[in-house]
Amino acid sequence: MLKALKPPIGRKAAVSEPEFFDHGTLVAVLTIQPLDRALDYKAPEGGVRRGAFVEVPLGPRKVLGVVWGPGQGDYDYAKVRHVIRVLDTPPMRDEMKEFLERAAAYTLTPLSAMLRLGTRAPGLGDPPSMRKVYRRGEGLPDRVTEARTRVLETLEEYGTLAFTLRELAEMAGVTTSVVKGLVKQGIVREEDSPRDMPFARLNPALPGKALTDDQTAASASLAQGVRSERYGTTLLRGVTGSGKTEVYLEAVAAALRAGRQALVLLPEIALTAEFLTRVEERFGARPAEWHSGATMTERRRIWRMVGEGNAQLVIGARSALFLPFQNLGLIVVDEEHDTSYKQEDGVLYNARDMAVLRASICGAHVVLASATPSLESWANAQAGKYTKLELASRYGPAVMPTMGTIDMRNEGLKSDRWVSPSLKAQVDRRLEAGEQAMLFINRRGYAPVTLCRACGNQIGCDHCDARMVEHRFLKRLICHQCGESKPMPEACPSCDVEGKLAAVGPGVERLGEEAAALWPEARVATLSSDMYGSARALKAEIAGIAEGAADIIIGTQLVAKGHNFPNLTLVGVIDADLGLTGSDLRAAERTFQLMRQVAGRAGRADKPGTALLQTYQPEHPVIRAILAGQEEQFWQAEAKERGQAGMPPYGRLAGIILSGPDVAAVFDAGNQLARNDRVLRDVGAQVFGPAPAPIARVRGRHRVRLLVKADKNVALQPALARWIRQIKLKGDLRLAVDIDPQSFY
Repeated sequence: MLKALKPPIGRKAAVSEPEFFDHGTLVAVLTIQPLDRALDYKAPEGGVRRGAFVEVPLGPRKVLGVVWGPGQGDYDYAKVRHVIRVLDTPPMRDEMKEFLERAAAYTLTPLSAMLRLGTRAPGLGDPPSMRKVYRRGEGLPDRVTEARTRVLETLEEYGTLAFTLRELAEMAGVTTSVVKGLVKQGIVREEDSPRDMPFARLNPALPGKALTDDQTAASASLAQGVRSERYGTTLLRGVTGSGKTEVYLEAVAAALRAGRQALVLLPEIALTAEFLTRVEERFGARPAEWHSGATMTERRRIWRMVGEGNAQLVIGARSALFLPFQNLGLIVVDEEHDTSYKQEDGVLYNARDMAVLRASICGAHVVLASATPSLESWANAQAGKYTKLELASRYGPAVMPTMGTIDMRNEGLKSDRWVSPSLKAQVDRRLEAGEQAMLFINRRGYAPVTLCRACGNQIGCDHCDARMVEHRFLKRLICHQCGESKPMPEACPSCDVEGKLAAVGPGVERLGEEAAALWPEARVATLSSDMYGSARALKAEIAGIAEGAADIIIGTQLVAKGHNFPNLTLVGVIDADLGLTGSDLRAAERTFQLMRQVAGRAGRADKPGTALLQTYQPEHPVIRAILAGQEEQFWQAEAKERGQAGMPPYGRLAGIILSGPDVAAVFDAGNQLARNDRVLRDVGAQVFGPAPAPIARVRGRHRVRLLVKADKNVALQPALARWIRQIKLKGDLRLAVDIDPQSFY
């Protein structure tokens, strides 16, 4: 992970890099094309500023780029082409340029690929399209109703700000027909306006929820960190349901009062609906929402408004870190331990660590919030690099759930069933009391393996060395590595025998089927990210469950992330042993985190909760630590074990992944790297491999891994860069570097 960074000193442009380049002056333009350097162009008529977003010719095409600095001048001036045009958008700030450069250097990613992350909005060079917006008109309506009054009060509260029809109706809590009726009378004015409109101003002066003494102290500490306008990172550790969100929203309020922008990162798109509602209640308006579920038009609007300072708060996925903030004062990484913050394809980076890097450059404060922090963040807090704040109890009348195990060795369960008699009895009690129960299994789909009982073949992906997972809801087999899918066959693809294909093992869909059979009168809802056609549909389902639309919730790890189901009093973990097997460095840590998080869904309101773990290993140290709630002891033991082995966060790792269609060529390249490791040995690093990746073929490409291990204080990236430059990749061979790998698939 990134080392703790010193407070920023305010990077200034070098004397040799002027702010403005006159017409005809050579400028270096970094484009988003996969090139290894910036290209020289002549400044256009009227000149151009450093950092300006521009359109330049590249061969026969027109491509997007940024003026990175003065040109190199190593090419015939007469043949250098002109910048075509300067885009009507604020120039890239020096701090953003530095962030992209340092992130590229840390992750050993081409700078052009980093720039693509920073320009992930469509049509940045397009003129803005128009849409209808609504403002306060003149006079009063012919008939005053409660709904009409709410519309007028909303418009008056926000002054000259304009709303779309849907935004105004939602904020006033009325139907769109009410607004249209006021338009006909001229009371509300309808105008054509550019689609890229500023976001409604948030009001930090509105009162928040009443806080406990612990929450008040924690929020005051965070607010002070924000007001200092200096870099700092705080680990906000609080048990599930302790009100961490309310605490860091007060830090957001402090940033808004100081006229600075804030960014809150969430690990899962399905979390945004409830969170946005809480933000709107606290600040009186909805913030910008950046994730894969946002429309292309909305993504462009957000990118532009963030760059102009007209979006004060962004709620987003990890890629929101690369938005062009003008005055970023706070970054919150909620559920900072979550593995979804690590980008595993394309540009390989950890958003938690990149948040710390970005904040250190722009003088912002970082809040890492979690009930079960990553060992990396825990270790930094222990070492004093991060401030540590604790919330030890749940908010209000809620108390932590009672934890227990069900020893599956004594349950006598049939081989095709997964809900034990003991767990069924506990669910029965909750249903009789009118409460909700959750059954958790961390496997998507219906069954992880489809086996032919005639020939023993397990149906695999045609393009990967992975078994295909049956998704009965979709009536298809899906590869969870490459996304390939095919209809569920009637006959075995290997021996052509019909009627012998059998689902082996449980997935969330199969568990839902069993629950429906065990409790035929109950309303069963199955939550898995791949069962819903859109993010909107998934968020609507979660909102319905929170309001009591289901009696039994069946879910994957999606349900472990921050959801609040007030009537949920029982969580049953179907296979608590699932993550304890294998050679994953972080297996114990992740199992501990996941079990504690999912158990924390129970008893979050005024009714006490219970969490039961079905396990064949009740004596396992991780299971015992989960039951006892001995979090500090668990981290200390895990830290001691990692430290003795020199593994992260007490050592450094880097993964090298070679891939190609020819397995022999891939191994040859790996062996060539392993033989020429002198540059790494000179800094005390070790090279292990090459070896086939655990999933050795993905999308038709064979994959070979090397692992580099070094002491914590080794400057590993420069040595890695020199090492991999020794190899010339031929044909369709590719090489990827994964600094601080989180998985080894």
